[in-house]
Amino acid sequence: MRTFVRGAATWGVACPRRPSRMAGVTMAGFRIHGPEALRMVPHPAVTLLLEFGEGSPVVDGAAGRPQRGSFVAGPGLGSGGATRARGENIACVQVRLSPVIAHSILGASPGELAGAVVPLGDLWGREAARIREQLADASSWQERFAFTDALLTRRHLAGRPVDPEVAWAWRRILGTRGQVRVDALAAGAGWSRKRLWSRFRSQVGLPPKHAAKLVRFDHAAHRLVAGEGAARVAADTGYADQSHLHREVMAFAGATPATVAGEPFLTVDDIAWPGRGTTA
Repeated sequence: MRTFVRGAATWGVACPRRPSRMAGVTMAGFRIHGPEALRMVPHPAVTLLLEFGEGSPVVDGAAGRPQRGSFVAGPGLGSGGATRARGENIACVQVRLSPVIAHSILGASPGELAGAVVPLGDLWGREAARIREQLADASSWQERFAFTDALLTRRHLAGRPVDPEVAWAWRRILGTRGQVRVDALAAGAGWSRKRLWSRFRSQVGLPPKHAAKLVRFDHAAHRLVAGEGAARVAADTGYADQSHLHREVMAFAGATPATVAGEPFLTVDDIAWPGRGTTA
């Protein structure tokens, strides 16, 4: 376990020794001590947070009332910069799910989450409490990761996949880092623009154009965190100019590019998600 210190908060961060058996699943373990509230910066994955510690994470500012404990949230959680996570003495496994496999694992499509933070018990009932107990009883982080991976694999195999055309369009958005037009996606999928919009929105949780913007923002934000200048990032990531990048970053993160470059949510990524496996 590695340590990440930010202000009064100290994070212990653990990573699995082996990748998941499923493409599109990455995870990390956290033990967090300290009172600092963390601004949630949007990323293009479905978040599944499984907590088992003495304290309980609380998410404020998302659609609906504050949520405590284990939860699920669709891609783009934190858009606008008003969503924050807080709590002390937190222990959890955080899973990032590609939206194209989230439906089969969760039993509900990301589109049904409607931008809200949903308590895990609302989706999985009593199983959510059993998962908490088993994670708490595990003797190591690697045991917790293995248990979580087996759980997700079992649910995925029993679930319903997304349309192949939707999966193809999502992979295309990732492969171009968000620099693709919806017309080109529809043509490649063999669908009309209207049909792609409807199916993609219901199964991924975002319209395809917004999903492309989110993927592009995620790539640009991590380059800012790496220390690259805003003008260079804008030129390389498909923005018209630096002002365009500034507007998009403000819209997604509620902060300027300079502020986003120092956000703990992003700066801890290189420890928790080597290679930034947010959307595998």
